[in-house]
Amino acid sequence: MKSIAIYPGMFDPITNAHIDLVLRASKMFDEVIIAVASNQKKKPLLSMEKRVELCTLVLDDVLNDKHKEKKTEVKIIGFDYLLTDFAHQQSATVLIRGLRAVSDFEHEFQLASMYRNLASDIESVFLMPAEEYSFISSSLVKEVASLNGDVSKFVHPIVLDCLQSM
Repeated sequence: MKSIAIYPGMFDPITNAHIDLVLRASKMFDEVIIAVASNQKKKPLLSMEKRVELCTLVLDDVLNDKHKEKKTEVKIIGFDYLLTDFAHQQSATVLIRGLRAVSDFEHEFQLASMYRNLASDIESVFLMPAEEYSFISSSLVKEVASLNGDVSKFVHPIVLDCLQSM
């Protein structure tokens, strides 16, 4: 049976920390779906369509570079409804969540508990990015970029171009 995992998030924008987790997950599962959430409550900088486009361009570039013999299928799909329903629709049995620091744990624990109550057949798996990415968040990247700071170490060049053109 094919193992399918979903890595959900806003990806507003996708960062090197996100990419690191995708690469880690791609070694563990047959298929990884990057689920780009609409979530207008968070007031994203980029439209869902633009976030899906950036994720697609960046991950195509990175995966083609890092995985010459591509074994894991990576899909990028936008969604705007309950994550557990999306997971069932995609036949996924795992939700991947990133933990950068201990401060992330409480929120992630609450989410995992809610997911388990909504869909007991789906497991949450927590992955940590490499140390050099442990402090990177999309929010910080957006803030630094909005003040004309250099975020080139934190995002793929495609994302950097997008942020600089805004």
